[in-house]
Amino acid sequence: MAGNDGLAAVLSRSLAEFGTLVGQDPERVTGARRTDSGWSLLVDITELERIPSTTSVLATYRLDVDERGCLVGYERLRRFVRGATD
Repeated sequence: MAGNDGLAAVLSRSLAEFGTLVGQDPERVTGARRTDSGWSLLVDITELERIPSTTSVLATYRLDVDERGCLVGYERLRRFVRGATD
């Protein structure tokens, strides 16, 4: 991939890599911004599946990726119940 790939290509690669590392597919991207060294992404995943699904526990992670979409770091920012609102 070239260093000037668009956001869609960056997301595809970084989400696949992150999903492999944590063993789950990310549910949604809630934020994306360009940084000096690449991209900073906010991604939600389900950490604990419950019934009903509105009580499932989700987490938001910040992913730091380079220009090509390769993951260079990540951290969990918060956990929340699916039915909760900010």
